Amino acid sequence: MDLIHRRSNASSRVSNTQSGSSPYANTVFDNSVYLMKLQVGTPPFEIQAIIDTGSEITWTQCLPCVHCYEQNPPIFDPSKSSTFKEKRCDGHSCPYEVDYFDHTYTMGTLATETITLHSTSGEPFVMPETIIGCGHNNSWFKPSFSGMVGLNWGPSSLITQMGGEYPGLMSYCFSGQGTSKINFGANAIVAGDGVVSTTMFMTTAKPGFYYLNLDAVSVGNTRIETMGTTFHALEGNIVIDSGTTLTYFPVSYCNLVRQAVEHVVTAVRAADPTGNDMLCYNSDTIDIFPVITMHFSGGVDLVLDKYNMYMESNNGGLFCLAIICNSPTQEAIFGNRAQNNFLVGYDSSSLLVSFSPTNCSALWN
Repeated sequence: MDLIHRRSNASSRVSNTQSGSSPYANTVFDNSVYLMKLQVGTPPFEIQAIIDTGSEITWTQCLPCVHCYEQNPPIFDPSKSSTFKEKRCDGHSCPYEVDYFDHTYTMGTLATETITLHSTSGEPFVMPETIIGCGHNNSWFKPSFSGMVGLNWGPSSLITQMGGEYPGLMSYCFSGQGTSKINFGANAIVAGDGVVSTTMFMTTAKPGFYYLNLDAVSVGNTRIETMGTTFHALEGNIVIDSGTTLTYFPVSYCNLVRQAVEHVVTAVRAADPTGNDMLCYNSDTIDIFPVITMHFSGGVDLVLDKYNMYMESNNGGLFCLAIICNSPTQEAIFGNRAQNNFLVGYDSSSLLVSFSPTNCSALWN
């Protein structure tokens, strides 16, 4: 109920809820992550930030910097925006800190600011007084993006603050080449021939994450059930996350999947050049590797392209399985590379995530 009330308050702040209008943003692939273009402040200042369904806070690097990573586009200067307003907590600024799965972090202060997106009406979709993080101390590794767009179901995420006629509706289509779009509202509904939908689980024990239930993984014709393993669950065991590149399984189940791949592939094993203990082979072709299928609850079988599951080294001649084995205490993650060439739709009201096989690079060209 608290989430519903927060959404109601958020929807009243959006200044252009024209009937039939849906907000969207242009996206671009950057090596291993997907960036969303949006504007902050008045006058509007464009930033490129990572699309992250696994976190809540939308933040951008801000001047003055205590410790900012090197960023190619100009860094946002809140002193030049007439709509920037620092939030106050007990008479002081409100600090925030987010630590990410890969040990990067952001620290700064919370503020309200105007966010501007595109809209299918042709008019800007303006979100005044949107809560954002102004990052003054940030650790990252890529100079091409400004921050992160938090799109989980937490109360301060961008999609929750968006409100509007269709709260909680979002879709994207990722490709390793070209540009694409991320849609919100009515235009984000994924339906039609070939669409399959699985249940989304949203738990207060671990709030914010979109959980799916993975029943099994098939390597070629070999099906590896989660039933009988500690990975098995009935109400969500894996997080679908647009901000994480690879897919992560708990080590005991992950080893079963790796063994099935090893049973098929006859090429010579190679050391993982990234140091992540990935399963790698010397090969000049991806064709020798088996097709991998993810079986989600409700009979949803996602047959993944080989590109989704096998990564070629920069210099060629080596391929690695894009699944990492992690500790049982860490979250299992269905990462963005595995989601390539699916139109993926989130419907928090119906608690469904839908998939439609799509040539994403050609969808909006």
